Amino acid sequence: MRSIRNQGRKQGGVVLLEVFIAILIFSMGILAVVGMQAVAIKNVTDAKYRSEAAFLTNRLLSQMWTDAGSIGLYAYPGTGAVPAKLNAWINDPITGVNARLPNTGPTGFPPKVTVTGASASGAQVTIQVFWQLPEEQSKIPPLPPHNYTVVASVWTS
Repeated sequence: MRSIRNQGRKQGGVVLLEVFIAILIFSMGILAVVGMQAVAIKNVTDAKYRSEAAFLTNRLLSQMWTDAGSIGLYAYPGTGAVPAKLNAWINDPITGVNARLPNTGPTGFPPKVTVTGASASGAQVTIQVFWQLPEEQSKIPPLPPHNYTVVASVWTS
C-alpha cells in the first residue's frame, strides 16, 4: 500500500508543469498573430498611400493631356510659388496632394513636375510625388520619403 502512495507523490507536479508549458506555447502563438497583424496594417497603409499617389499623378497627367498646348505652364521644381495650373492639384483641401498624402507641402516634401522640351504641341513630363508617415519622420535619422514617379510624353495631334 505504501508503494502506491509514494508513486502518486512523485508525479504530483507534472500536470501543473504541462499546463504552464501549454500556456507559454499559446502565449507565443498569440504574440505571433499580433505581430503579423501589425505588419499587415503597415502594408495596407503603404498600399493606400501608393494608390493615392498613383491616382493623383494620373489625374494631373490627364489634365495635361487636355491642355497639351500650354504644357510649359505646369513646370514646378518643388520650391517657390505654385503655378496656377497646379494650385488646385496641390492645395485643394479635399482632393489635393497636400490633403491626401502625409507630410507633403511646403513644410514637408512637395511634389515636383519637370517639363522637358516644351513646345506648342507638347513635351515630356516627369511627375514626382513624395510622402512620409509620421512614425518614419520621428526616427533618428529620419527615413527618406516614399515617392511615386510617372514619366510620360504628352503631345497634341
